[in-house]
Order: sequence, then C-alpha cells, then structure tokens
Amino acid sequence: MQSNALQNWYTRQNPRTHAILVGLTIGLVGGLLGLLLAVAGPTIAIGAVVGALAAIYILTDVSAALYGVIAVVALLPFGTLPFKIGLTPTFLDMAMGAFVVVYLFQWMTGRRQQLQLTPVHALVAVYMLWLILSFALGLRYAPPTSAKMRQFAEALLSIGMVFILVDLLRDPTMLRRLVLVFILAMGAQAVVTIGLYILPDDLTERLLVRLARIGYPNGGVIRYIEDNPGLAERAIGTWVDPNALGGVMAISASMIAPQLFAQKPVLRWRWLTLILMGVVAAGLFLTFSRASILGFATGIFFIGVMRYRRYIPVLIVGGLLLLLLPQTQIFVERFVQAFTGADLATQMRIGEYSDSLNLISQYPIFGVGFTGTPGINFYSDVASTYLIMANQIGLVGVAIFALAIGAVFAYGLSAWRIVRNNIDLDSIHLGAHAALLTVLVNAVADHYFFRIDFQASVALFWLVVALALTSSHLARESTVAKNQAVR
Repeated sequence: MQSNALQNWYTRQNPRTHAILVGLTIGLVGGLLGLLLAVAGPTIAIGAVVGALAAIYILTDVSAALYGVIAVVALLPFGTLPFKIGLTPTFLDMAMGAFVVVYLFQWMTGRRQQLQLTPVHALVAVYMLWLILSFALGLRYAPPTSAKMRQFAEALLSIGMVFILVDLLRDPTMLRRLVLVFILAMGAQAVVTIGLYILPDDLTERLLVRLARIGYPNGGVIRYIEDNPGLAERAIGTWVDPNALGGVMAISASMIAPQLFAQKPVLRWRWLTLILMGVVAAGLFLTFSRASILGFATGIFFIGVMRYRRYIPVLIVGGLLLLLLPQTQIFVERFVQAFTGADLATQMRIGEYSDSLNLISQYPIFGVGFTGTPGINFYSDVASTYLIMANQIGLVGVAIFALAIGAVFAYGLSAWRIVRNNIDLDSIHLGAHAALLTVLVNAVADHYFFRIDFQASVALFWLVVALALTSSHLARESTVAKNQAVR
C-alpha cells in the first residue's frame, strides 16, 4: 500500500520535480559508486555492482537463484564477502539463502502447492535429526563457536536442498536445464583449472592471491605431490585443495559421460559435450587425486554395466592401455604406492585410521559431535568420510546414512526400467547415480563430503543425491500420468 501511495505521489508531480528527483538519484548513486571506488578499489566496486544487479534479478526468479548456487559451487566455493556483517558470510551462504527465500515466497504467494517428496526423504529427515542430536550431545566436550554454528547450519541447509529440489523440479525440462547449467559451470572450472596449471607458477600464485580479498589464502597456494616441490605439481583451480577439486571433477565427468551416447543430450552439440568431457577428465587427472580417479573409474564401469555393456571390453582394453602408456606411468606408480603403503600420504592415512578406530571404540553410538573432542589425545578429522562420520555422529549415524543412500539407489533401480526408455531423463538418471557412486568410492579416502568446513563439497554431494532422486521421481510420475490418461 505504501509503495502505491509513493507511486501516486510521484505521478502527480510536475516535470521539473521529476527532473530534480531523477538528478538527485543519479547523483546519489554516482556518489556512492565513487566512494566505493575510493575505499575498496575498482575490483571490489565492479564486483559489488554486478553482485547487486545479479541479486536483484535472482530474487525474482527461482531458477536463476538455483543456477547462482551452481555457479558459486563450481567457480568460487570458498568466496566470502570482503567485509564483515557481524560475521563473514560466504558467497554460497548468500546464494543458497536467496534461493531458499525465493522458493518460500512461491509457497507464501500460493504459486506452489502440494509438496512433492519421495519415500526416501523420510530417511534423509531421520539422518538430519541424528546430526542435530549428535551436535547437541557433542557440546559436552567443547562449546560451539560462531563459525561452527554457522557451518553446521550450512550443512543442514545443504541436506535440505534434497527436499527443495525434488519439489521444485516438477518436469523434465527444468531438470535438463539444471543439469546443463551444472555441466557448463563445471566445464568452466575445468578450463580455469587447466589454464592455471599451464601458466608459470609465479603468475598462477599472483592470480590466485588476488582472491585473498574474498576469503581465499593469501599465499602458498601452489600444491605438489606430498607437498614436495621436487615432485609433480597438482592442479587446484579455484577449489584451493587438489583432492577437493579432484572430487568435483570426478563427479562432473561421471555426470557428463552418459551424455556422450544419449539420444537426446542436454547439450545440443555432441562435439561440445565431448570437448567438455575431455577438459573435465584432464582436470581430474592433473589433480593427481587417486581416490577421485578411482571413483571416476567406478562410475564409468557402473554406466557400462547398466546401459552400455557392449562397450565394457573397450573400457577394459582402454584401461590396460592406460596402464602401459609412458605418459601414465606416474599415475600407475602413485596407485601402486597407495595400495602398498609405500608413500608418505598413505602412511599418514593409515596412522589416522588407527587413531580414528580408537576414538570410535570409545564413543561408538553418538560420536563426539562437531565442536571438539573429549581430550587432546583425540581428533575427529581423518582422511575418510566414513571414519570422520563415525567419529562425529557414531556408528548409528553412519548406519542411518547408509540406509538413506541405499534407499536412493533402490528407488533409482525401481525407476530404471521406466526411465531407460525416456529420452529426456535416461542419461540424466544414469549420470546422477554414477556420480553418486563416484562420490561414495571417493569418500573412502577423502573427507570433504562430510566436513562442515567444506561447505561447497557438502552441498555438491547432496545436490547429486537430489538429482538422482528427482530423475527417478519424474520417471515414476510420468508413468502414473500415462496410466491415468489411458484410463
């Protein structure tokens, strides 16, 4: 009502008053921009203007808000505001917050009705409740900090995306567009990754250090195998950590792979899909992340078994050739070292696993929570998602997680006979489940998909879960609709 009154008042003014008001507005905006340029510099000023315009648009379109989340996860996963507002929110906080707000507005305005979920969501809800219980019980060992509270809330919000996306993506077209945005955004990250890897180290360092103003490290960003400059350099992109980036690239490659053979790929030009696949796979191998490469290999094998069994001999021959090529011997040697425990990284992992099993034996049910450990001799961070889960939420929590993820695959398998004949959904359904399997294998030796201080990795994991559930749900709903139409 107040906005209508202001609009009526403005229309009643004469042209001279209109000109004065417009001039004052332009002067005020120009003055603020000048002040921002003087105080923060051109980079921050341009970013603030672009960000403000993007925020205005995002708040009017739920799809744009969702695509913004994908873009931040892919390209600036650790970006934060260059100033504090009591605390320092991340770009992902703001993107996910805007998305949830726009989604809730649709419910409040009546544009969205009848929440659509799957039977699997009940187990996901139980898992979230167990996380909250473990967090509360863990307060006995250490008080929460504002950072821990924020990170735990971010983790719950990331899991909550599973509920929102299945309800939001109610037709195959919306799902296909989301997968297309996902593939393109991850392809852009792969291009950035390879570009930074090719550039001279000092130039790469200078470029990445420029991101320090938005929360990134201000030095020492170049990474090497075993942190030894005498060994090969590892790609990091804008994900800072090569193992975290390797997981992202493995997930993306598994998602893209079925598109190469799809009758109706989400990207119109199959040659561009092939290029994206090659770039993402190259980015993956340049990280030298053994767990990620093994996860990707598992995902590719899964795709072959489920849909393209005639290509399995080709995959086997290709794998054997990769083992024999001179260019791949460094990877072969790294895997041999991993399985024989000959390298420093594997030896450190073995030590961590032993300490973790000791902690689990003493706190098997609820774990020690997320805020700290009972004594200085204990630590919960260990290079395995499943062990860090057992440390923090107990074996019961791990069992609930396993039931929930197992239910995702069971639900997907029940929809497979339907979806394999649906050219809009088949490649997406297969790719999402292959990507989920890739994560699960990768998680054996990496911990980024559960650690609450790696918000983007946690969000990416549950996004993959949401895509798997959504593709299965849409396939089943399409069959129900067809049966009703026949009746």
